[in-house]
Amino acid sequence: MKKVLYTIIVMIASIISVNAQTTTVSDVTLENKVEINGLSLDLNGAGVRSKYFLSLYVGSLYLPKKSTDANEVLYNTDNKMIQLDIISSLISKEKMEETIKEGFKNSMNGDTSSLQSEIDSFIAVFSDEVEVGDKFQFVDKGTILKAYKNGKELTTIKNEEFQKVLFGIWLGNKPADKKLKNKMLGKAN
Repeated sequence: MKKVLYTIIVMIASIISVNAQTTTVSDVTLENKVEINGLSLDLNGAGVRSKYFLSLYVGSLYLPKKSTDANEVLYNTDNKMIQLDIISSLISKEKMEETIKEGFKNSMNGDTSSLQSEIDSFIAVFSDEVEVGDKFQFVDKGTILKAYKNGKELTTIKNEEFQKVLFGIWLGNKPADKKLKNKMLGKAN
């Protein structure tokens, strides 16, 4: 009897331990800690990007240490990552390109000319069809930004200003979604 009780307790502890290592947002399981390219980053916050009451993707922010200050995240050269997990079949490569271009425009107060070649290079990340379950990761290492789709590296952009502008799409003064921004920063809405 003691052996059975001990086995049950160990199983429950294992389940709790596994659940403590992940966070679920809109049926997307996010790791609370990730290792990517030698970087160890913690989940700062995550939420759902919605438009017209439709859930489009889960956006999550990973940092070396938690922060609720968007400017600190944007202007700090610490390593960081934004991850987008696609949850809607309404998102196509064309819609994603259009949305990201609009985001750059908002992040740069309407004038993207100073970073246009970097933006064009980045937009190519969305050249293949986008499907439910796709995972995009934008990993910043100070002056180098790498973009991944489903774990495959698609582009590298070496420009510190570009990473600020890219992260500004979600964390800037005119974010894609204010509720998502707050969630990514670990704030309650």
